[in-house]
Amino acid sequence: MTDHSIKGKTVVIAGGAKNLGGLIARDLAAHEAGAVAIHYNSASTKADAEATVAAIKATGAEAVAFQADLSTAAAMEKLFSDVTAAIGRPDIAINTVGKVLKKPILEITEAEYDEMSAVNAKSAFFFIKEAGRHLNDNGKICTLVTSLLGAFTPFYASYAGTKAPVEHFTRAAAKEFGERGISVTAIGPGPMDTPFFYPAEGEDAVAYHRTAAALSKFSKTGLTDIEDIVPYIRFMVSEGWWMTGQTILVNGGYTTK
Repeated sequence: MTDHSIKGKTVVIAGGAKNLGGLIARDLAAHEAGAVAIHYNSASTKADAEATVAAIKATGAEAVAFQADLSTAAAMEKLFSDVTAAIGRPDIAINTVGKVLKKPILEITEAEYDEMSAVNAKSAFFFIKEAGRHLNDNGKICTLVTSLLGAFTPFYASYAGTKAPVEHFTRAAAKEFGERGISVTAIGPGPMDTPFFYPAEGEDAVAYHRTAAALSKFSKTGLTDIEDIVPYIRFMVSEGWWMTGQTILVNGGYTTK
């Protein structure tokens, strides 16, 4: 019988230095992952990456960190090649990379659209591609998207719009990689209490989001707390393998499809 536990598995996490990605990395190490590779985007995040590597090593797992701008296919190929050379072929690949822009369509420039597309859609596509190429059989792939995929709202066209293709990438990859036992999923959190969220929102919007979910009053912040997302990620890359090709919105009742 195939082992779908985390124990002894090799993990790669894009955007794994801090916030949700960093917490996922530490959590999987605490659940006995054998080795964890974390990616971080720029030198400003290096200290966070080093702290996460140290925390992972403290659990007894192997840990390495790689810095890269993952907006090109070549960079993604190099990341997976470097990870494989350093700790072996991954069993689990998690992509938390994303960028938010809240702006009316009429004000979005071509440069802004191109950047959003590169970060949210292009990098996700090539992450899934390289994961499919490098993962061991019976591996797991999970991408972070957004609960705005289930919303009817203005101003997030370039954010939700460039995350939306990941649903289709996920379905196609699940079909194509399924013959090797690889499951492919996407998780869409609600507005999360991280530095990723606040710069895009004004005070009124933040106040709205803090009360918008059905379970808001039971959250520490009213928002989606990263601690509430981690168990879903852990499940989807382990015993939850039978669910594949799906995008799951995890948001306390903020929105649904």
